[in-house]
Amino acid sequence: MITWRGFLKRFLSDPVAIGAGIVLLILILMAVLAPVIAPQNPYDLLQIDIMDSEMPPSWQPGGDPRFLLGTDSQGRGVLSTIMYGTGISLLIGIGAVIVQGILGVTLGLWAGYRGGWVDSFLMRLADIQMSLSTLMIAIIVLALFQAAFEASVYADYAIIMLILIIGIAEWPKFARTVRSSVLGEKNKEYVDAARVIGLPARKVMWGHILPNALTPVMVISTIQVAEAIMTEAALSFLGLGMPVDRPSLGSLIRSGFEFVFSGSWWITLYPALVLIALILALNLLGDWLRDVLNPKLRRGDD
Repeated sequence: MITWRGFLKRFLSDPVAIGAGIVLLILILMAVLAPVIAPQNPYDLLQIDIMDSEMPPSWQPGGDPRFLLGTDSQGRGVLSTIMYGTGISLLIGIGAVIVQGILGVTLGLWAGYRGGWVDSFLMRLADIQMSLSTLMIAIIVLALFQAAFEASVYADYAIIMLILIIGIAEWPKFARTVRSSVLGEKNKEYVDAARVIGLPARKVMWGHILPNALTPVMVISTIQVAEAIMTEAALSFLGLGMPVDRPSLGSLIRSGFEFVFSGSWWITLYPALVLIALILALNLLGDWLRDVLNPKLRRGDD
């Protein structure tokens, strides 16, 4: 098993991993510290002036030093909305993966350990789930939710709905990953020893097998956060994600898309660049984790 020293050594010897880690750290800090460091609170109507709408970045003719990256159609600073929007995108991505993990790990662990009809039933259920597009499921559910409730109600529960829908739709990826690891672990000697001394199945599964099956879960979690953020961005771009008054990166891109051809390109461009950087950093770190934690790819110096 790779040690923390070997893990850190591999990380510091990989320029791509270092670069991705720095970018991700900057974006996380920017999102977490947004209420402190953002020039403007885009949720505070007292700080927004419609007369400031569609100002170009500060270095362009007509720009204002108060708005480094310009303003959107509502007079909100693009830099401030990006800071707050990144936080919402990360919250939805991480929350959705937590839901996926709870469902997927539990069902995958149960299926792999029990086997038989339990395994067959859960894996066929996973096959059906994976045959359906997450985006399609989300579009149908969110469209029905928007039609059934008022816009104010939808705005209050949009984050929770997105987390639950994306999380529930993607649980099979965790379940299949954990099941494969459990199948490789459950017949080993330490599991047989736990059974011999009379430990109940629940303790054998959660206390002995699961800790040895978590390595691939770490890898898939990083990649799934990126996928959840992309799904939320796509839904928001279609008008089914976060409302305009509580923007994520996806809804920021959508709100500025109609102004691209009128010359206000900065409203869409900068949120899009941040979204690309966030997704790329997460995917690169996920790929690096997969290579490092794969025993077939690890070197002896770890």
